[in-house]
Amino acid sequence: MDFLAELLAKHPSLHLPLAALAAVLLDRLLGEARCCHPLVGFGRLAGWLEAALNHSGGGGGSRVAGVLAWCFAVLPLVGLAFWWRQQPGWAWYADVLLGYFALGARSLMQHGEAVRRPLAARNLPEARRRVGWLVSRDTSQLCTTGVAKAGVESILENGNDAIFGALFWFALLGGPGALLFRLANTLDAMWGYKNPRFLKFGWAAARLDDLLNWVPARLTALTYALLGSPQRALSCWRSQAPAWDSPNAGPVMASGAGSLGVCLGGSAIYEGEEEMRPQLGQGSAPDHRHIGLALRLVQRSLWLWLAVLLIIGLLHA
Repeated sequence: MDFLAELLAKHPSLHLPLAALAAVLLDRLLGEARCCHPLVGFGRLAGWLEAALNHSGGGGGSRVAGVLAWCFAVLPLVGLAFWWRQQPGWAWYADVLLGYFALGARSLMQHGEAVRRPLAARNLPEARRRVGWLVSRDTSQLCTTGVAKAGVESILENGNDAIFGALFWFALLGGPGALLFRLANTLDAMWGYKNPRFLKFGWAAARLDDLLNWVPARLTALTYALLGSPQRALSCWRSQAPAWDSPNAGPVMASGAGSLGVCLGGSAIYEGEEEMRPQLGQGSAPDHRHIGLALRLVQRSLWLWLAVLLIIGLLHA
């Protein structure tokens, strides 16, 4: 530890790259906490704030109440993280632990494999059940191709949400930045729905997540393109992403699908209603092999991001 302290004192530009590497390795070793996970407590806090402030009635609540709830949920915790980081001798350890908390790489790999394995074994009911843990739509009637499509889509999108968005904000603001992104992304997942309950109340959570995700999503899409089929991926990104509802998921999934050479999108069931989504990507329909390829693409992208962070740190050392 004395060697680490001396190294960081001599080359402060290596602080964040080495902390990011340590956080990723800690996530790879331990995964997400199975009990007493901080996000469970945060989810309870978010539920309490929503119950107290979201008087939705028939109009989806109030945007002002949604902004207040978001601020009450996120800002004190991020402020506390910045305070912890400034305590003498704690900066590097705070960044590592906050980065570890914000990352979900191992969890994403485990969930993806949990879909791929039964699909490869032709156990469709189990594959449907497992992919239902990854997506927010009905999976009970999906065919083999539908399960593979939902799995690949979720892996590509969550590569950004669970890994690269957090790493981007980590590179800018250290551990507190990664925490800010993870909490904002969690609130979007809880409140960012266009239904009567959250139409107005969840507006701030959805818009702030879009804002924090705008640059990381495009860097993720560029990384997917570089590590697969760049020309096809960039073409799909340019021509298909604008038609997707989400301004950030569109580029990520279009580029990822183009890079893998598969077709995504199409029919999906949300809250009992069929929705026809635009096509993403180009090529064949996905199967269990493409789930493995998507996981490999995300993993390779992660190591590329870490290498780039380390190179930048070394250049400024």
